[in-house]
Amino acid sequence: MGANTVEITDSNFETEVIKSSTPVLIDFWAAWCAPCRALAPAVDAIADEYKGRVKVGKLDVDANGSTSARYNIRGIPTLLVIKDGQVKEQIVGAVDKAAIAKALDKHL
Repeated sequence: MGANTVEITDSNFETEVIKSSTPVLIDFWAAWCAPCRALAPAVDAIADEYKGRVKVGKLDVDANGSTSARYNIRGIPTLLVIKDGQVKEQIVGAVDKAAIAKALDKHL
C-alpha cells in the first residue's frame, strides 16, 4: 500500500468513507488475486496524484466480508467511487490509471 493509501476495514468504513468530506476511491482486493496485484500500482499512483482531493483506500475482501457484501462485490478487483455516502462509479476488473482518473474527475 502506498503512503497516501488508507486501509479500509468493516470497522472504520463509516468514518473513513461514508463521513468523508472528499470523494473516496475504494479498491476491493485480495492478496491471492493476480489482477488486484496488477492494479495496485495504478491505485497508489492515483492516491499520490489526487492527494487532498480524493481519499484512496484499499479493502481486503477476505478480511472485511460485511462491507463487501453490503456493496454486492462479486468479482475483484472492483473499484468504487463514493461521494456523500453514495456510490457514484463502479469499475470491475483491472483497468489503467487513465480510466480510474476519468471516473474520479467526473466527481471532483
